[in-house]
Amino acid sequence: MHGKGAMGKVMRAMGLMSGTSLDGIDIALIDTDGEDVVRRGPRRTVPYSPATRALLSEALADAGSIRNRHDRPGVLERAELELTEQHAVAVADFLAANEVSAATVDVIGFHGQTVLHKPHAGLTVQLGLGPMLADLTRCPVIFDMRAADVAAGGQGAPLVPAYHRALTAAMPQRPVAVVNIGGVANVTWIGADRRLLAFDTGPGSALIDDWMQRNSGFAFDQDGGAALRGRIDEDVVRFYLSNSYFASAPPKSLDRNAFPAEVLHGHSLEDGAATLAAFTARAIAKAREHMPAEPEVWIVSGGGRKNRAIISMLAESVHHAVVPAEAVGIDGESVEAEAWAYLAVRSAKCLPLTFPETTGVEAPITGGLRADPSSHLVR
Repeated sequence: MHGKGAMGKVMRAMGLMSGTSLDGIDIALIDTDGEDVVRRGPRRTVPYSPATRALLSEALADAGSIRNRHDRPGVLERAELELTEQHAVAVADFLAANEVSAATVDVIGFHGQTVLHKPHAGLTVQLGLGPMLADLTRCPVIFDMRAADVAAGGQGAPLVPAYHRALTAAMPQRPVAVVNIGGVANVTWIGADRRLLAFDTGPGSALIDDWMQRNSGFAFDQDGGAALRGRIDEDVVRFYLSNSYFASAPPKSLDRNAFPAEVLHGHSLEDGAATLAAFTARAIAKAREHMPAEPEVWIVSGGGRKNRAIISMLAESVHHAVVPAEAVGIDGESVEAEAWAYLAVRSAKCLPLTFPETTGVEAPITGGLRADPSSHLVR
C-alpha cells in the first residue's frame, strides 16, 4: 500500500484522537500523501473507563492553574502518564485486531487530551507523552501539533480543515460546510475555488455531557433522548448567545469550559439538556453570519451527530440540507482521527497544517514535534 501517489509519496499513518470530550480514544488508519490522495482503512473507538473519565475531569479542574504550557499541577502528571499508557495499549490492540504490523506504520499522529486552550494567552495544552508513546508502540510519533500555530499568533484550532477539503474534493455542491460536533463544535466552509474558512462555532457536546454526568450519572445524552423530552429555556439560550465570542470575526477558537453551566441551576435534567442542545445548534447556525455565502449542504461529523435534538434543531435553523457524514461517504465517527493521521503526514513532509483563514496565523505554517522509538530525538 506504499508507493508514489499523484502528489508524492503515499504513507501509512495512524491517527489517535481524544480531543476535548472525555469519551475515549478514536483510532483510524489511512494511506495518504498528505494532499489529495486518501485511502481510508480500519477504525476503532476505545471508550474511557469511568475511573479515567473521573481522573480527566479532575485534570481539567487542575489545568486552570497552568501558567506555562509545560506545567503539570495537581493530578495532571499522573493523568498524562496513564493516558499515554492507555493510548499505547489501544494501538497494540488495534493493530492486532486488524492484523497490521507496527513496522508498516510510517507515523502516528497523536492528539492527546486537551485540558486547556487559551490562545489569547499563548496557551494550549494537550496531555500526552510523544516520546513515551513512540517507545511503547515502536512507531514514529508526531504530537503537539497545535503549539507552533499558537506560538506564531494563531488560534491553534481548528486543524482539521485541510482534511475536510481533501474529503469533499469530488463533491459537486459548493459552498459546503463540514461541522464537527465534539466537545467543542467547529465548522469548515469550503468554497468553489477550494478556499477555506474555519473556526469554532461554540460548544459541542461538552456542556451536555457535563450536565448529564452531574445530574444523572450518565456520561452523555444517548441519542439526545433527554433533550427531546425537555423544554428549551429561551432566556438561557439568549444569554449564552449574547457572549461576545459569537460576534467576533473568525478565525477564532474556544476552550472546552468557556461557558458557565451555573445559569442552568434549578432546571430539570431534560430541560437543561434541551437548552444546551439548542445552544449548540443555534451557535452552529449563527456561524453563517461569518461565511461569504450560505453552504449548499451541511455535513455533520463527530459524536454529536448522533444527538437527534441537536441535529433537528440545526436543520430548523439553516436554509439547506443537514446530513450526517455517512450520507456523503465520510465516516463521521473517525473523521477527526483520520485527520490527525493526515496531518501527521503533512507534518512529516513539512507541509502547512494551518492557514490564515483557519486559525488566523499570519502565514501558512507546519507544526508538530516528532519522536522516534528509542532515540527520543525530537525535532
